[in-house]
Amino acid sequence: MSGAFLTCLAIVFVLSAFGAPIALAMIAGAVAYLGLIGQDLALVGEQMMQGLYTSFILLAVPLFIVAANIMNAGTISDRLLNFCVAAVGRFRGGLGHVNVVASLIFSGMSGSAIADAAGIGKIITQMMVKDGRYPLGFAAAITAASATIGPIIPPSIPMVMYALVSDTSIGFLFLGGIVPGLLMAAVLMIMVARISKKRGFAVQAPTPLRDLPRLTLNAFPALMMPVILLFGIYGGATTPTEAAAVAASYAFILAALFYRAIDLGTTYRILADSARSSSAVGLIIGGALIFNYIVATENIPNTVAAYLRTVDLTPWMFLLLVNAMLLLLGAILDATTILLVIVPLFLPAARELEIDLVHFGVIVVVNTMIGLITPPYGVLLFVINATTGAPLREMIAEIWPFMLALIVALLAMTFIPDIVLWLPRLLGYVG
Repeated sequence: MSGAFLTCLAIVFVLSAFGAPIALAMIAGAVAYLGLIGQDLALVGEQMMQGLYTSFILLAVPLFIVAANIMNAGTISDRLLNFCVAAVGRFRGGLGHVNVVASLIFSGMSGSAIADAAGIGKIITQMMVKDGRYPLGFAAAITAASATIGPIIPPSIPMVMYALVSDTSIGFLFLGGIVPGLLMAAVLMIMVARISKKRGFAVQAPTPLRDLPRLTLNAFPALMMPVILLFGIYGGATTPTEAAAVAASYAFILAALFYRAIDLGTTYRILADSARSSSAVGLIIGGALIFNYIVATENIPNTVAAYLRTVDLTPWMFLLLVNAMLLLLGAILDATTILLVIVPLFLPAARELEIDLVHFGVIVVVNTMIGLITPPYGVLLFVINATTGAPLREMIAEIWPFMLALIVALLAMTFIPDIVLWLPRLLGYVG
């Protein structure tokens, strides 16, 4: 590594430590690097913009953000929650199970853990603490943990980011996330049942079975959204970007025309909030692309790959090392930053070791999602704290069992690749 690159890294980490937005920190570090080596800023900017113009898949990000915001603004979340309460609320720790299942269903619509936690997560947390049925810290912790499923079940904004840097099929990445997402939901529900039995949480009054068909029918149009999305992609009718446009349009039609839950003023606020969120993501992507240009200039990926040829590192050892590093980085860095800046450093090594990039991508995304609930800087913990008022101290005390459950699921995905690759291979993937 050159002195200019070390200076660039120092600027990024120092500015981040002082609270500067990570995108601005990366851009400042990049500008300093380019100045030190005498590189023309205009040339770098032109190359970056050319890369953006050909990355049509990035259009999926703002469209999925719009879809998630529409879901949160309308009554769609309420209808889905009523369906989940009827389906799994009758078991011990029922509302904890409802929390997980609601996140599982909502993840098929939003593609964002934060959208899940800020929207449907707020509602279910309030339901859980009503009349003192569950401690606030426990309710907030399971809400944060279940929100990590959001970007694993398709659609997934982080998987779009990974596809951008790895040139992997977004369609097969989406397929690869389905079984791991179900596994994450299963281990969280097992942990909820175990804790509920140990603490003696009350059993929720079951919804009469005669009401189940009505509640299912009420939620059916919303439940069809992920089906339409996946059928469009894997049936060959749409590209992933077009599917994101279909998801946003379908969500709007449901909320505005079918359920009549949003008006013109609400629509304007949804679009304005989505534009702000998309701009923030876009700024991070821009900073990351410049940073990745610098990494390529320093020839770091090829250096890493060459080093691996000289050491006896098996694929399993490499994956465990990546897991450990990403879990640690997830505690202090944003998931988007990890995907766009850190992960490209690992990709040449993964190719050198002949690790399937769909398998690797799903593992990486799961790692970054666990990072969102890892103290002390887990973003989801702060989102839940802001939306529900749950004290961080209580959430952190309750989050550890759920983190352990998710890490067990992560290790299963790591050592049993078929958990990720079975469904893509069933539908034609030959990687």
